[in-house]
Amino acid sequence: MPTLDLPRPAWMEEDHAILAEAAEKFLEAELVEHVDDWEKAGIVDRWAWEKAGANGLLCAAVPEEYGGAGGTFAHDAVIAQAIGKTGLDSFGIALHSAIVAPYIQHFGTEDQKRRWLPKMATGELVGAIAMTEPGAGSDLQGVRTSAKRDGNGYVIDGQKTFITNGQSANLIVVVAKTDPGAGAKGVSLFVVETDGLEGFRRGRNLEKIGMKGNDTSELFFDGVRVPADALLGTEEGQGFAQLMTELPQERLLVAVQAMAMIERALEETIAYTKDRSAFGKKVIDFQNTQFTLAEAKTEATIARVFIDHCIAQHVAGRLDTVTASMAKYWVTDLQCKIVDDCLQLHGGYGYMDEYPISRMFRDARVQRIYAGTNEIMKVLIARSL
Repeated sequence: MPTLDLPRPAWMEEDHAILAEAAEKFLEAELVEHVDDWEKAGIVDRWAWEKAGANGLLCAAVPEEYGGAGGTFAHDAVIAQAIGKTGLDSFGIALHSAIVAPYIQHFGTEDQKRRWLPKMATGELVGAIAMTEPGAGSDLQGVRTSAKRDGNGYVIDGQKTFITNGQSANLIVVVAKTDPGAGAKGVSLFVVETDGLEGFRRGRNLEKIGMKGNDTSELFFDGVRVPADALLGTEEGQGFAQLMTELPQERLLVAVQAMAMIERALEETIAYTKDRSAFGKKVIDFQNTQFTLAEAKTEATIARVFIDHCIAQHVAGRLDTVTASMAKYWVTDLQCKIVDDCLQLHGGYGYMDEYPISRMFRDARVQRIYAGTNEIMKVLIARSL
């Protein structure tokens, strides 16, 4: 019996169900056994990206003419859920496919789409987006990285930090100021191919509380010269509008990932409490355990219904910023609460690395911070009141 007693959502058609099964089967068979090695190394092996591409798990929503599978965000959501359900949360393919690729797909020129998207679909190019700086996080207008016109190209100078896929990526969407005095209208996005690029360097692979298998890095741009067609689209000053257009999908994606972990945490904990005994009876038979899991299942069911509603709305082109912010903040808060409760029911074993719940506890915490902190989500929601 599934952890949550819900029918298949309306947005999930037969091809989504087939993809979900195939994705979980591939991940379990080919990648899960390497998770501990990637955690220790602080990075996922490059062959895993190429293997994921060969099995159709990269850029599922990119049109077939650009090398993708021709699906929608629903297909990316199915893959993100499979990643979460199999415990591969540190594998940054959701960001690559459902955050980075859409910038190129939606705002790139025809030449840019044909140049970059097919290689992203195969894993030859690994994507990252460089927004955050040491002095600018959720306030994207505060970025100091500059891109100055120079002859037939641009020169980029600046520093980025907390960049997911930072050591792996060789195609980075960089947020930069092309007109420092123009506020939001002075922000532009640049797509930078980094292989052999003079002036570009990667800093530390940052040590983190969780998501240890994901490479999160500092990036430095010291007089990096890029051609004019590295500018995403055809006009300067469109970057802030492009970011605001894509952020609701990014925030929904985070909520989808949170939901997947919630379901996995419940599944693991129900199984553990049915197997573990204390004071002569199974842990599941204690009223405290039953009440804790009953509350968690109830809240998880509510969250799942809301997430499915948001996915359906987004696929139909109707998901607004406020609703996406609600999903991101509420479901990630719930994720941390339920995972914490589930760890408690494991007792001392929940604190041990050998049990999946301990890794979930560590990995969950960042969800309330990236893609805009949950406090920023509340500010955005409050503006609608």
